[in-house]
Amino acid sequence: MKIFAETDRLILREMLPQDEKGLYLLDSDPEVHKYLGNNPVTSMEEARNTIDFIRQQYINNGIGRWAVIKKENNEFIGWSGFKLITETTNNHINYYDLGYRFIKRYWGNGYATEAAYASLNYAFSNLNLHEVFAIADVRNLGSRKVLEKAGFKIKNTFIYQGQQHFWFNIEQDEWAKK
Repeated sequence: MKIFAETDRLILREMLPQDEKGLYLLDSDPEVHKYLGNNPVTSMEEARNTIDFIRQQYINNGIGRWAVIKKENNEFIGWSGFKLITETTNNHINYYDLGYRFIKRYWGNGYATEAAYASLNYAFSNLNLHEVFAIADVRNLGSRKVLEKAGFKIKNTFIYQGQQHFWFNIEQDEWAKK
């Protein structure tokens, strides 16, 4: 098992098959999917397929989303980290997207911001990326706050999957100033 980052409260590690129950709990919640196309998973098989997809990204792209584990009890609470986006989005292609998603009962505890900081530190220190992007539905104020706390700036808005989204970025030199 590979650990990519740690904070005082969290471990960010590779997604493993044993995370399927936690991932199902996360992705079957319609409220979690409110700003993600309203398409929650409906079976454990879908959760397993998501894990397989992420693990294949590790092989194909050298990066993929990471399981976020609460240190105090070794519990899966969500995911964070990067995805290499290989389709054109907002006139960009082959860029690294920071994302995160947490089980609802963990919302409002600062875990998303903490995971975003740890992920960005990894991006700029270990991957030597020049720039990282993120997107958020304009109605998702919680996600916008997390990204802005982590240092992202809104560059523009665009239509993604039929909804207006913010396009964020942060560059390595901006991160170094934090």
